Amino acid sequence: MSSRRVVIADDESIIRLDLKEILLESGFDVVGESARGDEAIDLVRELKPDLAILDIKMPGLDGVSAASIINEEMGTPVLLLTAFSQRDLIQSARDAGVSAYLVKPFQREELIPAIENVLFRAHQEQALSADMVAPAADGAAEDKLVTRQIVEDAKARLMDGGLTEQEAFDFIQKTAMRERLRMRAVAEQVIAGELAP
Repeated sequence: MSSRRVVIADDESIIRLDLKEILLESGFDVVGESARGDEAIDLVRELKPDLAILDIKMPGLDGVSAASIINEEMGTPVLLLTAFSQRDLIQSARDAGVSAYLVKPFQREELIPAIENVLFRAHQEQALSADMVAPAADGAAEDKLVTRQIVEDAKARLMDGGLTEQEAFDFIQKTAMRERLRMRAVAEQVIAGELAP
């Protein structure tokens, strides 16, 4: 598997250095770095990384605003680093499409699982989006939510049977591909008890 590509943006060079070191040691490829939010957007546009890690407070553009643009334009998952944990900030980060956030100072033991979780969820989103049939425009959003919920319910049933979340998702996705079915159809069979690993 090719190493996952990451862009990091933090106006504190020591934090960028620490981040880069942890990422490289963990098998990630740091393809771009910046101290500014506006430059981070340009880097993501140009380099198309798998993930962007942004600080909340940066010159040029703050991390939440940059995340909003990155999410809207490129759909790249964003992990936000913040020295603050105020509720309103967390809500505005969610509204901007931030996948997760970590409060600084962070430890390697927190950072890498957070990144893996963000990338796993992004992979799920892509698979579910690809699985969607385009219904009439009115029902598109609702149908997507229903499909997502059915897949989540099926994953929960498989996890009750001893699988990890990753294994449960992989089972649904791979079965759908092998049987040439939609993930929703496979998930419904799992929920009905008609299908198990």
